[in-house]
Amino acid sequence: MAIILSDTSRTFSEYLLIPRLTRSDQKPELVDLSTPLSVIEGNESPKFKTNIPLVSASMQAVSGPDLAIALARQGGLSFIFCSQPIASQAEMIRQVKRHKAGFVPSDTNATEDMTLQEVITLMRSSGHSTVPVTSDGSPTGLLKGIITDRDFWEHEDDMSNKVKQHMTLIDDVIYGSDGISLRDANGLLHKHKKECLPVLSPQRHLVALVFKKDYEDHRRHPLELLDASKRLCVGAAINTHDYVDRVPALVEAGVDVICFDSSDGFNEHQMEGVRWIRNKFGKAITLGAGNIVSAEGFDYLVGHDLIDFVKVGIGGGSICITREQKGIGRGQASALMDIVQRRNSLAKETGRYIPICSDGGLSNDTQIVIALAMGADFVMMGRYFAMTDESPTPKTSINGQMYKPYWGEGTRRAQNWQRYSSSMESRQMIFEEGVDAYVPLVGPLSELVQTTLYKLRSTMVNVGADSLSEFREQAILTMVSEQSVEEAGTSNVRQFTSNRDADNSDWGNRG
Repeated sequence: MAIILSDTSRTFSEYLLIPRLTRSDQKPELVDLSTPLSVIEGNESPKFKTNIPLVSASMQAVSGPDLAIALARQGGLSFIFCSQPIASQAEMIRQVKRHKAGFVPSDTNATEDMTLQEVITLMRSSGHSTVPVTSDGSPTGLLKGIITDRDFWEHEDDMSNKVKQHMTLIDDVIYGSDGISLRDANGLLHKHKKECLPVLSPQRHLVALVFKKDYEDHRRHPLELLDASKRLCVGAAINTHDYVDRVPALVEAGVDVICFDSSDGFNEHQMEGVRWIRNKFGKAITLGAGNIVSAEGFDYLVGHDLIDFVKVGIGGGSICITREQKGIGRGQASALMDIVQRRNSLAKETGRYIPICSDGGLSNDTQIVIALAMGADFVMMGRYFAMTDESPTPKTSINGQMYKPYWGEGTRRAQNWQRYSSSMESRQMIFEEGVDAYVPLVGPLSELVQTTLYKLRSTMVNVGADSLSEFREQAILTMVSEQSVEEAGTSNVRQFTSNRDADNSDWGNRG
């Protein structure tokens, strides 16, 4: 007969934190929310970490390039969805990597013999007002000068004039030499009151551009998540069917983190993919696997020392119906606690610490706090981010309230690219593991994230913790009864809230 576990499948809503001593020197703004996404060996530092413990789910209705950019600027990471052609997913990665950088490869260039009209067309198509002029019009050609929209008047000058008649010649251009530090490059911009600094090789070939606006933008986003080249970081999801072709394309596009996207990752197909990626690219790639809900599944995925992090959760998402359709899954809190306990035991035995991502089962900010207190290193969310301006779906008005479409990767709408079957034509029966829905529009991602993070930092101070690792060690959790839940709510009063309130109600009920 089947093995029957004696424990009850628990959710995050069944727990509360017990306050600990708050020291007089503690302030929410001093709390460190950085967290690892790659395995920690002994006392070594992780090769990849985020500045906040929030990542967005690899879903069509959530993680497009605009949201990936917005989240990286707040310090988190998005996983661009894989239920699309390889080329389009790789292009989304490139869009994020191009958006913000210290040293930017020039993607808009002119030659001396181009006309002003041709340059205007270039500027309008690219959105750039500064265009390097190179000998061959390439991004690495010999720099001849710079032309900007201030060098001519579109409605006064003859648009058939050549670029060389209006550009600033190379002898009058302030530039930096290849190898210059970003600090020194910004220093030259400041000293000479320039908006753009070309970086040149010893032979005066164009290498990159540095912009004043990027420096100012960074000052406004001190936690933004950047790679070694000062570009925004971005992750990507992959499946078990086309990773041989998909992973190399994503790596070439500049992806920082890759994770298998599967409702049930406890299978040999995923492990075959993990081995192939490690054989092909070594440990250079930060690689995640999942999803799992048991210590047995954890042992299987991490047993070969190939995985950087593991995702936990089956059927807990707001639009996921895997539990109803297939009868598999587990309460998110129970799954997380079981796997965290096994992870911690393994860390003591081997010195290898495997970061854990809690994926799904989060209805409000308080439950994010509880998940992190229980041992998750970071949380992955879909609905939370789908509600923001930056999610890739269009705004829709329903009875005067603004909403956004939101659907799961297990719906017919998203069931493509062989996520569930190696051949769409071979299916004898199709069933869905997700639903189509709408979520209320809450506004900019930055405002939503900043509110969540302030609540998290404040709670960590209540527990006497200055970092997430201290938070996990010092947290004391207690289970709550139905009566205590009722006691925690308001009673005998009438509440009035605005459409943009920042209370702790369920995200799906905001508005």
